[in-house]
Amino acid sequence: MKTILRITMMVLMLIGGTSEGFSQKKTKKTVVVQNRSISRAKVVYKTPRKKVVTVRSLPKSTIAIKHNGATVHYDQNHFYRMNGGRYMPIVPSIGLHIKALPVGYRVVIFNGRRYYNSNGVFFVKMNNDYEVVNPEIGTITYELPSDAEKVLVDGQTMYEYNNVLYEKIQVDGTRAYEVIGFVEN
Repeated sequence: MKTILRITMMVLMLIGGTSEGFSQKKTKKTVVVQNRSISRAKVVYKTPRKKVVTVRSLPKSTIAIKHNGATVHYDQNHFYRMNGGRYMPIVPSIGLHIKALPVGYRVVIFNGRRYYNSNGVFFVKMNNDYEVVNPEIGTITYELPSDAEKVLVDGQTMYEYNNVLYEKIQVDGTRAYEVIGFVEN
């Protein structure tokens, strides 16, 4: 079935060209169906569970943000949530708004949309704020956060961070990572 799908997609790409929205030459490409969601049960994590390091207090410059009925604390590129009297680092959920982008963000343009990527979290400008969003399938980034996890899905090695699946590719001879799907919660 996968072979038939790959051959069909390759023929369609040859006939109609690609709609990737960028000019870099990719030397490896996995054909993906748009809006691909993978069941968490099919994802095999290659690394052992990591110990979560919590902190007792946060700097005074920390900003409290209400989101989905919870308070998220944000300071200097880090997000936290109170858990058992301590602050636990978290990845912000989709829809969270912040006033200013984290220091060191990278601009990623895909399909005419400007994303701001900071440590694996993608933002888009919404009025005077920046909203956390999922990137589109096909979006390419040149680095993943240090805590992105190597996973196997149907025997294929991928990387997962914040429920986004990436495949390692080469773009113009440079290592990059392409969004190929999402892990269902």
